[in-house]
Amino acid sequence: MAVRYAHTNIVARDWRKLARFYEDVFECVLLEPERNQAGRWLEQGTGVAGAALRGVHLRLPGHGENGPTLEIYSYTAMLEKPTPYANRQGFGHLAFAIDNIEKTLAAVLTRGGAALREVVTTDVPGAGRVTFVYATDPEGNILELQRWG
Repeated sequence: MAVRYAHTNIVARDWRKLARFYEDVFECVLLEPERNQAGRWLEQGTGVAGAALRGVHLRLPGHGENGPTLEIYSYTAMLEKPTPYANRQGFGHLAFAIDNIEKTLAAVLTRGGAALREVVTTDVPGAGRVTFVYATDPEGNILELQRWG
């Protein structure tokens, strides 16, 4: 059996705004077509009565033309999410390896995100030196900005 990672999904209040954030800050690439999906098949597959959604896929940087995508959708009816915490069970964060932590963090902040903590540099035994910071995108999803070496 061949296995290949395909995508990570984020359900967003405003999928257009969130997609632009990931395009602008992390150089993700918009992949056409825009999704506009509804119907019994979606209800059956998601378990959401009356499921209808819109959104896009963004190709994540650094993995070429066939790399994984970030799928950003908005459902017509959505539940509120709890406040994200780094130690909450389940999905934790999206991590991006970047060259300039401070510049990227500034871009996150100017485009509606927030810093969760301070920038840290430390030696990780057996792995090397890392500089990282936790932040959030404009909808509160946790991001890790990291640079190794």
